[in-house]
Amino acid sequence: MPSSVDFSGRPFHFIGIGGIGMSALAYILAKRKLPVYGSDIKSSHITERLQGMGAHIFWSQDASNFELFQTALNGSSPDRGPQERAVSSAVAGTVGASVATAEALQFNGNGSSAQAIPGLPQVVCSTAIHPANAEYRAALDLGCPIFHRSDVLAALIQDYQSIAVAGTHGKTTTSSLIGFMLMAAGLDPTIVVGGEVNAWEGNARLGEGPYLVAEADESDGSLVKLVAKIGVVTNVELDHPDHYDTLDQVIDTFKVFAQNCQTLVGCIDDQIVKDCLQPHVSYSLQPDSGADYTASSVEYGAESTKARIWERGAFLGEMELKLLGTHNLSNALAAVAVGRLLGLEFSAIATAIAGFEGARRRFEVRGFHNDILFVDDYAHHPSEIRVTLAAARLRIEGSEKNPKSRRVVAIFQPHRYSRTLTFLPEFAQSFGDADLVVACDIYSAGEANLGEISGQQVADLIAKEGREVEFRPSLESVSKFLTENLQPGDLALFLGAGNLNQIIPEVMAFYQQADRPD
Repeated sequence: MPSSVDFSGRPFHFIGIGGIGMSALAYILAKRKLPVYGSDIKSSHITERLQGMGAHIFWSQDASNFELFQTALNGSSPDRGPQERAVSSAVAGTVGASVATAEALQFNGNGSSAQAIPGLPQVVCSTAIHPANAEYRAALDLGCPIFHRSDVLAALIQDYQSIAVAGTHGKTTTSSLIGFMLMAAGLDPTIVVGGEVNAWEGNARLGEGPYLVAEADESDGSLVKLVAKIGVVTNVELDHPDHYDTLDQVIDTFKVFAQNCQTLVGCIDDQIVKDCLQPHVSYSLQPDSGADYTASSVEYGAESTKARIWERGAFLGEMELKLLGTHNLSNALAAVAVGRLLGLEFSAIATAIAGFEGARRRFEVRGFHNDILFVDDYAHHPSEIRVTLAAARLRIEGSEKNPKSRRVVAIFQPHRYSRTLTFLPEFAQSFGDADLVVACDIYSAGEANLGEISGQQVADLIAKEGREVEFRPSLESVSKFLTENLQPGDLALFLGAGNLNQIIPEVMAFYQQADRPD
């Protein structure tokens, strides 16, 4: 599939460069020595990393951000500071002074191409950028070529022998596992994922090998643009009712992705994957499923998961992973299937999987203070909450202390009004493995509050399912409740894709004081 994204040296400008998906792409391009610019509204460790690699970042999303490029094209020199003059000079050297009139590319969320003024930066947006955004409007007016984030990813995928990992749940862990496995095998892959991984200190790495491992996101439908050598689908559910009206629409998106992949690997424990996608290579946790890759004699422990792995009925060997729960064993089976497709020996695959520590915010242990374990997890869908709480239950039941004296305390921040309203009954039924639920107000993620759903309603319905529930609307009130009510032996599990995890350090600091002798 041809792409008009230019990797030959023309600058890139990311509107919202600090986002987890945008920053991964910006990192790869900067590592490839391409000029990278961008904007965001606040600094973070992610943007600091990009700046350390030479990316120029503006701290507002204003039309004036493009004056730098206009100056370079027009050959004028407005009164700027030393840094701006240096950057402007660099832009002029990169883009030259070729100017032509052209029709601006209208960004429609699906990616497209049109004639644009040569020399202006290639502007990259995500679906989160509103059409009224001033910086975006300025890019249109100037005639910049404008691409959706997925267009850049699709173009990168074409540059490599690519493995694209899709699925409603588990794609960050699975893509990270596959990337780590290829690293351990000495294949030096390029990796682009939707979470940060300590093994490569971020959400992306640039390798010199032929393979690229990419997380493929279905949230806005742009999954259909990706054409990979190997595609992986972990499962299919409705998770983004802000974009899809029905599950059938989600299935249609995955069908196009499946058709675009040269080889499709899929989990047939998911009925939709089995019936609608019909993967070329299958995996399953059920030994009698008929899948190409299966597991038996599974031991789900408090510190690890062990299993015997089979390939088309032949015993491959034993595998142990540090990740807990059935969902992570399934993710590891996907990595086994991909590794074998690429010709890796099972011993090398098993050794790599055994060494994988996980991705951040995926059952990430943040600390252990006053005999309280603090865990951060990105789970924000009922299915994810259930399996994550099951993993938490495994963790405490394997404790040396009496598990009956230990509690799983689930601290939950619902994510998006649309998702919370759509799955309200399912959310209410997702907390069966929690001894105490602390719920707070809904994180909007930019959605308007239409008054149809609230955090209090979520808490009330969870309570009707027989759970002990406390509602604290603000993060400040959640933090106060936790510092007053957590007990030694608790596993405090922070659940959500919003900003709930921001309070973890302060809550841990409070209990860290209790660790210290008087």
